[in-house]
Formats: sequence, structure tokens, C-alpha cells
Amino acid sequence: MSVLVFVEVADGEVKGSSLEAVGYGAEVAKQQGTTATAIVLGTSIAADKLAALGKYGAAKVLHVADEKLNNGVIQAYVQVLAQAFEQTGAKILIVAKSSLSDAVTARLSVRLKASLASNVTDLPSTNGGFTVKKSVFTGKAFQTISLANENKIIALKKSAFSPVDSGSPAPVETFSASLSDADFGVKITKTDKITGELLLTEADLVVSGGRGLKGPENWGVILDLAKALNAATGCSKPVSDLDWRPHHEHVGQTGVKVAPNLYVAVGISGAIQHLAGVSSSKCIVVINKDPEAPFFKAADYGIVGDAFEILPKLTAAAQKLK
Repeated sequence: MSVLVFVEVADGEVKGSSLEAVGYGAEVAKQQGTTATAIVLGTSIAADKLAALGKYGAAKVLHVADEKLNNGVIQAYVQVLAQAFEQTGAKILIVAKSSLSDAVTARLSVRLKASLASNVTDLPSTNGGFTVKKSVFTGKAFQTISLANENKIIALKKSAFSPVDSGSPAPVETFSASLSDADFGVKITKTDKITGELLLTEADLVVSGGRGLKGPENWGVILDLAKALNAATGCSKPVSDLDWRPHHEHVGQTGVKVAPNLYVAVGISGAIQHLAGVSSSKCIVVINKDPEAPFFKAADYGIVGDAFEILPKLTAAAQKLK
């Protein structure tokens, strides 16, 4: 019996959140007295990157090398993972929470008759059962739930577990799944991807701006700091509504929810809808000239002052550290 870990790939690279899932899965496997097996679908990743999953705790990597699986067709993914789960004798499936895994695990939990927990933040407790702690109410509270079924699926919240590159490459084995045309009944005809930017959902560092920047012509100070920090850029809802920035950068309850190691909010007042989208960040830094801005109450560090004076100094300091 092993713990199975579903690994997502984007642009030929393993997603950072999936590396967290592999490390988490390895720790869960230790609890269970077994090992973690990673499974990767599609042909868009090189063999050495598959083997490198061993450095994060995978004892073995299963590769389903079918190019039809490159596009994330949900039903086909469900079929492959269900077959891998059954053939490896796994009782626990670990995934990184994402829009893809949400759709896949919902269907898998029914097929495998598995207990499902999403947004999990800690390792399971096995004292007198099998319980996990999960984040609820957009990170404002936690809930402990019991996974009573024999089969279990855990979707790990982003940034809840830090992967450690400390192992050695793992053996990679080809896994053949039985798939029919019906499994590809939904055909993806077009995918529009953001290029040339760090994805907000995967970024460890995020720099966001609000209406305090006064206009799109002033966004250079945000972009300069983000570049110096190798960070993704975000914005508040009013900024995207005004078309100062593209809508895919909108961070908040109705936009993208992020959980980076560092979130820098510049000229953002801190409306509750925005806070709901960033509350899982490990460290929040707020820069605002209004000392009464609500965001300061949620900040780990706050700077009261003019962003146009502060950001160039922060950028220069970051560049100097490089």
C-alpha cells in the first residue's frame, strides 16, 4: 500500500503547489508506515523533472505518457487516477487544491467511495481515527473533520506545507491506463493562457496596488518592485474595474485568492472583500499614506507614507541584495 500523489504540470514544469503536495504526501506516508508514489499525466514534462520528484519525497513516479492528457480533460483524469489508485493499492490520495483538482477529486470521491477533505492545512492526526484540519470561511477559521471511509482524498491548501529538496531522484515507471473515446467526450478547443508573467496562484511573492497609485500611468513603481523581488503583480477590484490593470490580476473574494509567503499591498485601503483573498498569506506588508487604513489591522508590517517615495527605495534595496 502506498500514498498516491497527483502532480500537476504547467508549461513543462511541476507546479510549486504540487511539490508541496509531494512533500506532504511523503510525511503522510511515513505516518502510515508506507511510501509516497507520485503520478504525472501527459507528455509535456521531461524525464529528469519527473525523477526530481524523488528529491521532495516521492519513492516512485508513475508517468502516463499520453499526449491526449496534456489538456486536462476532467473525465479522463478521473479514469486514470482511479485506476492508479486501485492498482497501487493506495488508500490515500493527496492533491494540491486547484480548479483542476477540485473538479477531479469531487468525481473521484464518488467513484472510490472516499472521504474528501479540501483546503487542508496540517498533517492528519491518527489518534483514535483519522482527522484533518482545514481552512474555512476564506481563512478566517479552521475546522477539524474526521475522514471515516477506508479511502481518503486530501486536497492541500497552497503554502500550508513547505517542500524540502533533500532527497534523491526517484525511479520513473510508465503507467498504462485504459481509456476510451467516451473519456474524452469533452473536447477543449481553445485555451487562453497568460504568458510572460508569474501566475498569482503559484507565486511565492506578490506585489499589489490599489487606487492609491492614482492612475495606470504610475504602475511602473509596482512593476519595478515586483521585478526586483521576482514577484507576481496583483491589484484591488476597483483598479481592475477601472481598467488600470487586467482583470486576471484582481485579488480578492471575487477575484484570485492568493497564499504567498509575502504579500505587499500598496495604496490599498483593505476592504473586507480584498482581505478575504489574501488572508492566507504568511506575511502581509501594507504601504499606505493613510494611518487609519483598515489594512493595517491585518498587516504583519506596516509603513505609513507616500508609495511614490517608498517603493523606489525598496526596489533599490532589493536590487542591491541581488
